[in-house]
Amino acid sequence: MANSGHIVVDFGGAGEDARRELLPAVTPPPVPYVLSFTDLSYTVRKRQDGLRGCLPSRASNRLASTDALPNNMKRLLDGVSGEARDGEMFAVMGASGSGKSTLVDALAGRVARGSLGGAVTLNGEPLQGRRLRAISAYVMQDDLLYPMLTVRETLLFAAEFRLSRVLSPAAKRDRVDRLIDQLGLANAADTVIGDEGHRGVSGGERRRVSIGTDIIHDPILLFLDEPTSGLDSASAFMVVQVLRTIARSGSVVVMTIHQPSSRILGILGRLLLLSRGRTVYAGTPAGLKPFFSEYGTPIPDNENPAEFALDTIRELEGSKPDGSKPLAVFNAGWQATQKLITDGSKPPPSPLTLEMAIAESVARGKLVAGSGTGTAATSVPTYANPLAVEVWTLIKRAFTNTRRMPELFGLRLGTIMVTGVILATIFLRLDDTPKGVQERLGFFAMGMSTMFYVCADALPVFVQERHIYLRETAHNAYRRISYVLANAVVSFPPLVVLALAFAATTFFAVGLSGGASSFLFFSLIILASLWAGSGFVTFLSAVVPHVMLGYTVVVAILAYFLLFSGFFINRDRIPDYWIWFHYMSLVKYPYQAVLQNEFSDASRCFARGVEMFDGTPVGGMPEAIKMKVLQAIGETLGANMTASTCVVTGADVLKQQAVTDLGKWMCLLVTAAFGFFFRALFYVVLLVGSKNKRK
Repeated sequence: MANSGHIVVDFGGAGEDARRELLPAVTPPPVPYVLSFTDLSYTVRKRQDGLRGCLPSRASNRLASTDALPNNMKRLLDGVSGEARDGEMFAVMGASGSGKSTLVDALAGRVARGSLGGAVTLNGEPLQGRRLRAISAYVMQDDLLYPMLTVRETLLFAAEFRLSRVLSPAAKRDRVDRLIDQLGLANAADTVIGDEGHRGVSGGERRRVSIGTDIIHDPILLFLDEPTSGLDSASAFMVVQVLRTIARSGSVVVMTIHQPSSRILGILGRLLLLSRGRTVYAGTPAGLKPFFSEYGTPIPDNENPAEFALDTIRELEGSKPDGSKPLAVFNAGWQATQKLITDGSKPPPSPLTLEMAIAESVARGKLVAGSGTGTAATSVPTYANPLAVEVWTLIKRAFTNTRRMPELFGLRLGTIMVTGVILATIFLRLDDTPKGVQERLGFFAMGMSTMFYVCADALPVFVQERHIYLRETAHNAYRRISYVLANAVVSFPPLVVLALAFAATTFFAVGLSGGASSFLFFSLIILASLWAGSGFVTFLSAVVPHVMLGYTVVVAILAYFLLFSGFFINRDRIPDYWIWFHYMSLVKYPYQAVLQNEFSDASRCFARGVEMFDGTPVGGMPEAIKMKVLQAIGETLGANMTASTCVVTGADVLKQQAVTDLGKWMCLLVTAAFGFFFRALFYVVLLVGSKNKRK
């Protein structure tokens, strides 16, 4: 009955059937919102070539456009003013470099407050950071989605993040179903998003899903950067139709758009054309023709007004450095004239304060994230869910995405198995001789360093997810610590499988000693190495901007770790000025641990009698001569030395390698602690370096 446009009224008592009469439903008028911006100015330092270009730039908030700027400064916004209202789409247009994306970033709170001149208000009240994040959404130009999730799953996970836990799972699913219908995605609801290697939804559907993830909580303010970029005309028109529906539901929709078609232009509410940071037109699409006609460049009847306007602006910009200034001056006079004409027809300002207006919107179903938290705007929480719920939801999403790409884990497992087989066949059944000792040392050094190199495959994970993370945390979908914890939990189970696979492949084939207890420790130290290596690579992925640069840094640093691990040069032979690097080496501790695990048995002999001469000039002499030398050494030492006398034990090997400063269990703890340490650094980098704002 709700779809009939009427409400049902009952008449009658308890003992008889109720009589019902259909009466027209009274739809309350939408809560009015006006997003106003006045004299927005934003100046940055130009990038310099050479060494000067490496220096950090500082932003300026110089306001007056008539002030002369230094040669190294550039004004991106120059006194831009305007307003956007609920129920209509506000489109910012302009050529590349005109400042349209900068303007939307400024309105969305993505420009540092101290760097932006002018004022931005909603219903006459300034927008504070927390309030703005709670009632707004920002849709980036790129479609940043997990490729192996379906459309419905993508929106359901967005609902888990953005909608309060006071809403039942059924209510969240209902919100997702309604949003799927609103976005026109019913036919693709159970199709995966897809990527280059997996077929999925179309480009237009992908863009609508991207919009849906940010409007799952039905925000009051919606900002979009080029929502039609890269789409064909039909898909672009469908996306704009969806945005019009969102605007009519009571939202203020502000977007940048590049050369809209005539059909799209016809459904836009207001336009703001920029040229090099200045306003050259502000008004309705229908006002473009009279505006340019009065300016002296009438728009032909058979031409798209938006395309003509942009072409005209480009010609003016190309004619001379400040070629569009006359158009900006003409626009200022035109706006003053239009203001005198339209002031009387403007709707009166809302009698509600901003807090009251937000509370009324929440009561009518807007801002679903706060719909169980009270009626005041200040009751909208910073985060919709507690920490544990965020971590669990992130874990579920990551596992769902990765389990549909088993080839990735299969490649990792195959790599470690192949490495294990190669090492096992090279160092097959090592004997207890001096040569066997040297071969064990080589096996341990190569095996432990390989564990860290194998972890380099974790580098692209956050590099590729960085923009998804920035988009979701920009509006407090979840805490940064939640992402770090979930990332650690998701990465750990595969490491257990990899560690057991490598240990089972090599331990018994190489002939390492100690039985089950030594095998267990060997598996644990491999697992700890993988844990520390993945933590180190995860930390680097947050620091480096590109995958290839990250691989270069990882390979170089791991090579330094191996160099200072104690294999190539013993600890007591490393110069004092480099000894600090020895203790920082991630390879040192697992390498030292496996040596102690193998050579800790003091009763085990690795050189008997004349075997002590192996690798020396005496080793190449006849056996009789070596026995005489051995007897002479025994007489000198006052001991009876025979061919079976043990001269090198496991303890002696450990002393020779200078690996007695820490026990094997302490080495295991230090290695595991490195994994936690680097993940703590990963959190610090996310906390400090991902403000997602222009400076």
